[in-house]
Formats: sequence, C-alpha cells, structure tokens
Amino acid sequence: MQPQLVLAAGDPSSTNIWAIANTPFLWFCALGVFAVIFIQTVLYSRAAKVAAPHVDMPARELKESFRAGAVASVGPSLAVVFVAIALLALFGTPAVLVRIGLIGSVSAETGSATISAVTMGASLGGADYTQQVFAVAFMAMSLSGAMWMLATLILTPIMKKGGKSLAKRNPAVMALIPTAALLGAFSALTIAELPKSNVHLILVTVSATTMALCLFLAKALNAKWLKEWALGISIVVAITAGYFLHTAA
Repeated sequence: MQPQLVLAAGDPSSTNIWAIANTPFLWFCALGVFAVIFIQTVLYSRAAKVAAPHVDMPARELKESFRAGAVASVGPSLAVVFVAIALLALFGTPAVLVRIGLIGSVSAETGSATISAVTMGASLGGADYTQQVFAVAFMAMSLSGAMWMLATLILTPIMKKGGKSLAKRNPAVMALIPTAALLGAFSALTIAELPKSNVHLILVTVSATTMALCLFLAKALNAKWLKEWALGISIVVAITAGYFLHTAA
C-alpha cells in the first residue's frame, strides 16, 4: 500500500489528492502561518499595554477591551470553523488551515479555486479532481489571498495619510467614517442574503432580533457581559434556527 501512495504522489493524473494535500511541507507552511499570528498577537497586546497610559486609559478598561475582543471573536470564529469543516474534504487540513489563518474571503477564494478547476475541465471534489487540478486550485486560492494582503499593505499607509488630513480639517466627519463604513459593509452583506430564499430572510430576521434583544437586555440590566456576548449568541441562535428550518424543509 505504501509504494502505491508514493507512486500516486508523483502522478499528476491521480485522483489521490491526499498524497500531496497532507505533505510535511504544507503542514510546515500552516504551522508557520499560525506562529506568525501568535507572535503578532503578543506584540500588539504588549503595544496596547504600553500605549494605554499615554492616552489615560486605565488598566481596567484595557482588560475589558481585551475581554470584549476575545468574546466577540467567538461568534465569527464558529462560522469560520463550519466553513473549514466543509472545505476539509476538498483541500485537506494544511491547505484549509493556511487559508483560514490569513486575511481573505472564503467565498472569493473558493470561487477562484472553482474557476481554476473548471478551466481545466474538472470540478472540485469530482471524479476528475486530480492532483494537478488540486495544485492549480490551491495556487489560485493562495494568489487570491495574497492579493488581499498586498492590497492591505499598499493601501493602509495611503488611507492613514488621508485619515490624518481629514481629521485635521473636520474631526467630526472622521469620527463618523469608520462607523459608516462598518454599517455599510455589514448592511451590504446582509442585503445580499435576503433575496436567496425565504429561509435566508427568516434567519436574517432571527439573528437581527436576537442581537437587538441582547443589546436591550444588556442596557436594561446594566450587564456589560451580555453586550460582549451578543454577537456570538445571535450567530449560535441563527445557526440553530437554520438547522431546524433545513430539517423541516
């Protein structure tokens, strides 16, 4: 059995993609990505602690900010985990870990992989999904994610200069822009889901109602922890509702 795997690993026409999807090199790349993320987290946390006294930010508020950020990441992380599980059967563990560990869009990168496979006359996960198709699809995904990072690297300093200039001229407008950008981004994502089906419409309504209820209770009960957990709770409730709606359908 082992010689067959060795031969399959060197055969681009073989459909045994696991012979190359779980190679030590890809595992090394995946672990390297998470090592960089861990180092960045430590550096940014230390930088925040150093900068806090200079902006008159008490240590208590700093700890609350760290806790709020950690809790708020639970909800979105669940969505990432579910998507990762779905992609494991197509790309293997190392490739999926590399993709979810970097900036990018799962839908955009999966679309890139699908397009690259179609141009080769194959389909992701199909009978014609060979090692060669896997390699090209994975490269397409990697290039797609790399462009996100390159755009961030180039555009962030430019936008920073523009932000400083605008803050000097009109501080009120600069204070509103980040909030407006977030509202616009999440509104665009939400509106895009509404026309897909009645189930999507119901789930958007359920998640929005859950979020509004959590924020109302947090304010009425003066429970800061509930405000921090609101996003995660709304996502879990929406996922649960989606499961029962899918089962009923």
